[in-house]
Amino acid sequence: MQPVLKEYKAFLQLEKSLSSNTVSAYLSDIEKLLSFLTDAHVDFLDARLEHLQDFLIELSDLGISPRSRARIVSGIKSFYNFLILTNKLEDDPTELLELPKIGLHLPEVLSVEEINSIVDVIDVSTPEGQRNRAIIEMMYGSGLRVSELIEIQLSNIDIEHSFMKVEGKGSKQRLVPLSEEAETQMKLWLIIRNGMKIQKGFEDYLFLNRRGAKLTRVMIFTIVKQLAQMAGIKKNISPHTFRHSFATHLLEGGANLRVIQQLLGHESIMTTEIYTHIDVELLRDTVLSFHPRNAK
Repeated sequence: MQPVLKEYKAFLQLEKSLSSNTVSAYLSDIEKLLSFLTDAHVDFLDARLEHLQDFLIELSDLGISPRSRARIVSGIKSFYNFLILTNKLEDDPTELLELPKIGLHLPEVLSVEEINSIVDVIDVSTPEGQRNRAIIEMMYGSGLRVSELIEIQLSNIDIEHSFMKVEGKGSKQRLVPLSEEAETQMKLWLIIRNGMKIQKGFEDYLFLNRRGAKLTRVMIFTIVKQLAQMAGIKKNISPHTFRHSFATHLLEGGANLRVIQQLLGHESIMTTEIYTHIDVELLRDTVLSFHPRNAK
């Protein structure tokens, strides 16, 4: 891989005449992509559009701004264009890769029926199936970020009071309630987990792979993608979709925006207010039904 990056660096410097800072930024972005693909066991020459889309979803989950993600997309397109120009690749996987919209972004949301359909395809008779059921229930029932989910430790779970302590962005901790279903599925997973051979250093982590080590972000992405496909859901969803659905369904059910802000671990209420823009049809129907100017 290093020879290709050296060639690409020379291409940016000599053919594109880019500044040293721009070249460094491009190479840094490509190295992030290559690291993601390596974790997903995908060679950069075999990467498809969906792999690149998953990479952008992960950047979004990490809080990378749309403007920065747009710059990264430009860098990825440049890199794959270079691979085609130098006959290292025939088909361009970035051809349909869209730039993130800089304006208001309304996240994808699953309906309650779609979430139920995902739950229904999980085979809880297997250890991995029971673990995955607990994972889905915890993401949807508590609104966790994927980075928070994989870091949950047993010592931070208060079963008696149905709460857990999670560590969010900036190492900031918060208490998050466990829904009844999430707690039930977690306890069933713990029965299986307690019989596993756990690798040293991972004894306190809640969710483990079959080798007894902590799950990775990429593995959670893979689980969600597979379950959505099995459930016949066509939406482009990620682990973060369950967090969005959690917040949206709470809001639609009448929950206070400030409470949702605290549950999600948002520092600013402005971040949480994006959910007020999602169901515009619901808002319109409310006005048409209850405003006196619309009364017949």
